[in-house]
Amino acid sequence: MELRADSCGLEVALTVIGGKWKPLVLFHLNNGPRRFGELKRLVTGISEKVLIQQLRELADDGVIIRRDYQTVPPKVDYEMTPFGYSLAAALKPLCAWGDENRQRIAELTQAA
Repeated sequence: MELRADSCGLEVALTVIGGKWKPLVLFHLNNGPRRFGELKRLVTGISEKVLIQQLRELADDGVIIRRDYQTVPPKVDYEMTPFGYSLAAALKPLCAWGDENRQRIAELTQAA
């Protein structure tokens, strides 16, 4: 996606975190490095294929780093970069909004 110079900042941010899963992955990486299996358990509902794709895209965008320890059995973990931590900080108000409006959203989704 090509961004215009006059693009809204939200549009810019969504090019990096667009979709359902990336913000959740970042939420779970906010407290430090996690291994793939840990992320798979924490991000409920995501398929292994999609998690691999999302992690790869976040790494390509410089939001996280993938660390391969070159051991047998294989050990790989993922950690946010300073750029990633700045993005996670920007998502915190959205998380707080969701917490504050959890009941209302639940009621709306049940009524639909």
